[in-house]
Amino acid sequence: MAVYSKWIWSGEWSRKEDEAPGQVLFRRRFELEGAAEKACVRISADSRYKLYVNGRFVEAGPCKGDGQVWFYDEMSIKPFLKTGENVVAVAVLRFPMRPSESNQSMVGTFFPGLFLEGRVTEEGGKCLDFSADKEWKCVIDRDTLFVREAPGFSPLHFYEDVTGNPKMRGWKEAGFDDSAWQEACPYERGLIRDAVSPGNLNPRPIPFMRRKKGRFEEIMRVWPAGTKGCGEDSTKTEEHRKQRREQWEQMVKGGKTVEIGPNSEEMVELHAGEEMTGYLHLVLEQGAGAQIHMLQSEAYVQKNQVTKAGKPVKADRLDCEDGVLQGYTDRYRPAGDGTAKRPEEYEPFWFRTFRFVQLKIVTGDKPVRIRDFYYEETGYPLEVKSHAETSDPSLEKIWDISARTLRRCMHETYMDCPFYEQLQYVMDSRAQILFTYSVSMDDRLARKCMDDFKRAQRYDGLLCSAYPNTRPNVIPGFSIFYVWMLHDHMMYFGDKELIRYHMPAVEQVLAFFERCRTREGYVGRTGGFYRQHKFWSFIDWAPQWKVGVPGAAEAGPITMESLLYLIGLEKGAQLARFLGREEQAGEYGRIAGEVKKSIRAYCMDEDGRLMDGPGYREYSQHCQVFGILSGVLDREEGRRNLLDTLEHKERYAQCTVSMAWYLFRGLELTGLYERTKECWDIWRQMVGNHMTTVAESDEDPRSECHAWGALALYELPSVILGVGPAAPGYEKIKVHPVPGYLNQAKGEAVTPKGKVWVEWSKGQDGRLSVVVKAKRQVMESVVRENGVEYVAADV
Repeated sequence: MAVYSKWIWSGEWSRKEDEAPGQVLFRRRFELEGAAEKACVRISADSRYKLYVNGRFVEAGPCKGDGQVWFYDEMSIKPFLKTGENVVAVAVLRFPMRPSESNQSMVGTFFPGLFLEGRVTEEGGKCLDFSADKEWKCVIDRDTLFVREAPGFSPLHFYEDVTGNPKMRGWKEAGFDDSAWQEACPYERGLIRDAVSPGNLNPRPIPFMRRKKGRFEEIMRVWPAGTKGCGEDSTKTEEHRKQRREQWEQMVKGGKTVEIGPNSEEMVELHAGEEMTGYLHLVLEQGAGAQIHMLQSEAYVQKNQVTKAGKPVKADRLDCEDGVLQGYTDRYRPAGDGTAKRPEEYEPFWFRTFRFVQLKIVTGDKPVRIRDFYYEETGYPLEVKSHAETSDPSLEKIWDISARTLRRCMHETYMDCPFYEQLQYVMDSRAQILFTYSVSMDDRLARKCMDDFKRAQRYDGLLCSAYPNTRPNVIPGFSIFYVWMLHDHMMYFGDKELIRYHMPAVEQVLAFFERCRTREGYVGRTGGFYRQHKFWSFIDWAPQWKVGVPGAAEAGPITMESLLYLIGLEKGAQLARFLGREEQAGEYGRIAGEVKKSIRAYCMDEDGRLMDGPGYREYSQHCQVFGILSGVLDREEGRRNLLDTLEHKERYAQCTVSMAWYLFRGLELTGLYERTKECWDIWRQMVGNHMTTVAESDEDPRSECHAWGALALYELPSVILGVGPAAPGYEKIKVHPVPGYLNQAKGEAVTPKGKVWVEWSKGQDGRLSVVVKAKRQVMESVVRENGVEYVAADV
């Protein structure tokens, strides 16, 4: 007799269905004689689920896993239940195994399915089990097509082309006729093995994403029905256009319904007020035969203008007069049976990233009435606890856009950008994690990130540079940022078990670079240009470089990979020493000495500047910065070289937004922190262009939201206020403000032990007057400095 698992799927799902993303709907009804005392659900799916009880949304998941680890969610559904008939409904989105047809960050298995364990205990003690089995009904949703966001490179593949079906109205609710649905098919227990995904179920390691209802703030433009093609000269009067605009404004506030007559076309552009990640929600009446296009965009781009790289030109992001919206589109064809009492509703399965949404409504023989259009903001529940004020008022708005950027790039993983890729890259994540520590001391998503990258390790020791990922993507230098990431966690949290668990992966990363060393002692060629060499040796989006790689890669090795290896050795030695492994720490230190000596011998010119490659006379700010951070350059050498990169920018490839944290550290270590005043101009320009998040790069940014540039979240609390760990696990707290060009600052910084309040001002003689306040038990860990006033008090 067959033994079945609690994984189910549709028996009608064929091999053809599994070649493209698709959705299967499940429902299970049951009766409760009395009130529920307890009702718990454990749920997972391959690939994604959305859970509803009696028509109300409960939760979405699971968080992203891979072929080794799968996750389940556990929650109470008691608040959603009632006496009498109840319905638990689940929509499952399945991404295929074929990477080109799938979402790149959602790794799947060979077993599409829904896992659910559910039990209700009534107040009288009666128990009811509604776990996944043959009692569940299911149907393949052939009305929803998941399509590419763009031709060619399409890492998301979750945009939708949906036809509303009146037969599916109310499928999440009691009273729906599911007699035409099929009996769900459970997988046999032997097929879903506990050792591998999806059977290897682990509890969710991070909190659920927040959801908060939001409304669009502004109507940017309206083309009422009757224009000669949306966007062209209108045949309507300006007065009519104004009236129509007011109607749309009332609608987005939750008031007036907007009606578009039969055989018409109307377009409106809405502004959320800021870059947003959220679930769009459309509420309709009537509309049979209509098509509604929802284009999501991050910014207005200049009409008919492109950069040398072929990207649209961006200026003022609010410029709707000379600009147009470009982005990705969902299309919905209403069923047409929505009424005032029971309107038709549409919400895409996955969240969307947008600042602007363009609605284009084309009607058929029937009118359509737009009752409401809003969104539910979503993302990781980050709580920003640190804050600071300075004598430079421009930093306040830079902090603002930085905090928003970090929020928008934190979901079930850290993301490089929420609009284009939604991939978790090692280098990006190292910066994002550090910013998270600095403002919140929340390491839950960081721990998951580090675990993800540990599982991303290849046979040769390198990590997949973005993970979870359905496609190989190897950037050799990025693996060093994983080592650095672990070192950061050691300093902030001091968790020896975590470091001990990850140390074998650290050893393999460093062993790869050691095997690549040449007879001269520096790191030889590991990769090169994108798609020209085995691996992509990306460093930064410097305009002078070819797809992020120094020109030295044409001839052979690049100096930056030797510098990164050196930093990896030094961080690895500190990790080993933290674990009490003095012999290993000493060995890493010995090798670091050899690499340092080789870099100075072969990668430094007669003027003491580090070249981009051994004997390759091109120069970058990056090599000078990482020369400082690695100790290859002493303080005076580093100061001289860094000043030269600032005074003669034409001679050096400059660090862009992605490398700004490292540049600022170089300036801090060489006593040049006052030069950050000019560096902040990049962010001031973003604010001046009405950006609400930090761009991917200084010049011609593709993405409007890249959290590797949320630099202010670290600089203000950790450098300008000066609060940071002076020993692993914050056993000692340093308070050492670095004023730079500023005259005063005040604020509080969060630490694992509690908050520390710092206030300082700079006198005419340049000396600082510093006051530090913290609770007594926190103050006990603060390292004392002469000339600083320490006050034990509540802050």
